[in-house]
Amino acid sequence: MCSIMGYCGKSMPVTTFQKGFDKTISRGPDDTRIINTGNGLLGFHRLAIMGLQPEGMQPFFRDGNYLVCNGEIYGFRKWKKQLEEKGYQFQSESDCEILLPLYQEYGVEMFQKLDAEFALILYDGKQRKYLAARDPIGIRPLFYGKDGDGAMLFASEAKNLVGLCNKITPFPPGYYYDGEQFVCYHDITKVDSFCNDDLETICKNIREKLITGIEKRLDSDAPLGFLLSGGLDSSLVCSVAAKLLQKPIETFAIGMDTDAIDLKYAKEVADFIGSNHHEVIITKEDVINALPEVIALLGTYDITTIRASIGMYLVCKAIHEQTDIRVLLTGEISDELFGYKYTDFAPNPQEFQKESEKRIREIYCYDVLRADRCISVNSLEARVPFGDLDFVQYVMSIDPQKKMNTYGKGKYLLRHAFEGDFLPNSILMREKAAFSDAVGHSMVDDLKAYAEEQYSDECFEKGCKKYTYATPFTKESLLYRDLFEQYYPGQVEMIPGFWMPNKKWEGCDVADPSARVLSNYGDSGK
Repeated sequence: MCSIMGYCGKSMPVTTFQKGFDKTISRGPDDTRIINTGNGLLGFHRLAIMGLQPEGMQPFFRDGNYLVCNGEIYGFRKWKKQLEEKGYQFQSESDCEILLPLYQEYGVEMFQKLDAEFALILYDGKQRKYLAARDPIGIRPLFYGKDGDGAMLFASEAKNLVGLCNKITPFPPGYYYDGEQFVCYHDITKVDSFCNDDLETICKNIREKLITGIEKRLDSDAPLGFLLSGGLDSSLVCSVAAKLLQKPIETFAIGMDTDAIDLKYAKEVADFIGSNHHEVIITKEDVINALPEVIALLGTYDITTIRASIGMYLVCKAIHEQTDIRVLLTGEISDELFGYKYTDFAPNPQEFQKESEKRIREIYCYDVLRADRCISVNSLEARVPFGDLDFVQYVMSIDPQKKMNTYGKGKYLLRHAFEGDFLPNSILMREKAAFSDAVGHSMVDDLKAYAEEQYSDECFEKGCKKYTYATPFTKESLLYRDLFEQYYPGQVEMIPGFWMPNKKWEGCDVADPSARVLSNYGDSGK
């Protein structure tokens, strides 16, 4: 990960800019640079992943244009070769150095051509204007707002802009800002026509496209590691990576000291693929002590996101403190594509597809946000193979009738695609456990009990009435909201609302976001 920030005006002192920018120095602890473009400021905190030499430091400058980018550009060597044939010269091995030449060649059309996860700010010296853009899923974060003079600011995280902008807004994924307006260049959820291939062809394509997506993300000049929960998604990423690298990979699992479900399954996978496996054990005290810090780093009040982030933050903290790993591969974005436990209740294929579109469209506010912040705050980079653009587009285009759970097994297409020697059948066909259950059922119970201690029933009722947007509905949700307001006062609309199952569907009108409360959860949490 890196951190970027841009100020598109002339009146802000560099010291004021730097004070906001340094709130995310953990995203890029290797080097820092702030430059004056002559028409504003650009800042870059570097975490060196590709092209580790000093020449890879940003902002990049070429022919009057400046650029900062937090991103990974897949297939950049092919682009670089083509650009060199056109006469461009390069000073580093950084993948992001190709972006200014691409802009000179294609202008804003370049965003449609990128196979990348990125957020960037570009100053066009000839037109004397700033541009900004974000990848179609929003895997890399970007926020914007205006200062008191009406000048636009962009930054990797909302915390950079607290105190500088009255209203902070997430930059929409798949858009670029051209100095005047936001323009959609790629709606990843749009399907022009559904793929009607037979089941075996679909599963073959799923397997091949996911393997390709994983292989791309193994390209790193810095050491790689893998988060392994023992669930289907992270286990597949680890298994495929181990096969591709043909050497033991470094895997990491976390669990409560009392009732962690997934530690045993993670070890079973690790033994099967022959990884160097590491376990991080946490206690109730670790969870409660981490809570304020987790909400501060996340910038959310959402119950599901916060619960799931505590374990992820603590395992990443241990990786940062105890290893030299810089890049982590994770298993996010599978459920949004193939289905959750609650999407078993989808009344028809059209509703299933509509729900998937909504979840992918908003994922940058929930699971992707969680992965980015928990990993980046510990000076690591997240890579998300299930978010590979070609893979996502293909799965979104599969006839939703085939993605619905008519097989007696959720996410059947993904499971069937990898039958063979990738995983033990007990793991491949294991029902999904809610993330917080997997870390340990007691973790959520401990959080709820802690919230009960903070509020009397009377204080709870009064506290909820303070908030008209995304009104808290449990003591746990009120605790999270009160903590959120301490760090991000008045910025609640950065998040669309609470992540919850679709309450319009029969069986999904529940009072807690955990899959544990659904009637079909069954043996998932065992």
